[in-house]
Amino acid sequence: MERYANRNGDSGIFGYEIGSNFILIQFTTGSVYEYTYASAGMNHIENMKSLALSGSGLNSYIMKNVRTKYSRKIR
Repeated sequence: MERYANRNGDSGIFGYEIGSNFILIQFTTGSVYEYTYASAGMNHIENMKSLALSGSGLNSYIMKNVRTKYSRKIR
């Protein structure tokens, strides 16, 4: 899991892992969710990957666009 840069200093995201058709998101609560092309759509996943790499805007994007569109809660 890569550490999220959190450039604005107020994110609920702790880390992420990028795969070819998914992204895992670890929140600061310790919960880890998997978002996939099948659950959230390719465009959303690719946007989330870009935001994760940039270190800014990922938490807001998730809350506005894909909050409940995860494929599974890992922990």
